[in-house]
Parts: sequence; C-alpha cells; structure tokens
Amino acid sequence: MHRSRLAGFIVDCQTDDLTGAARFWGGALGRTIRTLPGVEGETYVALDDPRSGLHCEVQKVEHPSRVHLDLETDDVEAEAQRLEALGARRVRQVRDFVVMEAPTGQRFCVIPAASERFAEDATTWP
Repeated sequence: MHRSRLAGFIVDCQTDDLTGAARFWGGALGRTIRTLPGVEGETYVALDDPRSGLHCEVQKVEHPSRVHLDLETDDVEAEAQRLEALGARRVRQVRDFVVMEAPTGQRFCVIPAASERFAEDATTWP
C-alpha cells in the first residue's frame, strides 16, 4: 500500500532568460517569484502562492518548452509501477524521482513526498 497526490506543476522553458520567464509566469498565474539558492537557482525559480497548496516552478530546459505535472508519493517505485499498469512508460530515473510519459505523450514526474499537506491530501492505493 502506498499514497500519492498531485504535488504541482513545472513550467519548462527553453530560454536563456529564466528571470524573464519567471516574471511572465508569475504575473500570469498571480504568484510571487522566489529565487532559489545556489546551483538550483541557475535552473529553477519558485512561483509561490500559499493559498493553492500546489508547488510551482519555472525550469530552464534544453528540450522544447512545455508544462509537466509532478506527482508526489511515499513510494516512488510503487507509484511508477501503478502508473505503468495504467499505460504510462518510464522515460528515465533522475536522482530520487522518475520521469514518465502518459499514453497520450505528456511527460510527468513521480517524486518523493515533501509537501506539508501530503498526509491529508494523498490518495491511498492498494
């Protein structure tokens, strides 16, 4: 048995102007821009809105721009297997998370649970 929930979404931007991309998406979504520290800040900018309960970031990428979802779970392997049974396929393992692709082509990530609301909001799977 494991649990999972929608953690949030990442706006993948193929850009050399991460700050400009964050300004646009922060303004479009009504979120506050928060620069992340260290090396992480070279690739990601957080877009905060404590009312939504969803994590959101702008990410600088090399592939074409797109939006992808993050599903958080207390068992990454069990959740990846559950999603494979529904028709998803694994694209690659990255550190402690799995990049997957839906049968309809959208990419998403299965990540370890980290949100404060995980225990209250997660669905329990057999």
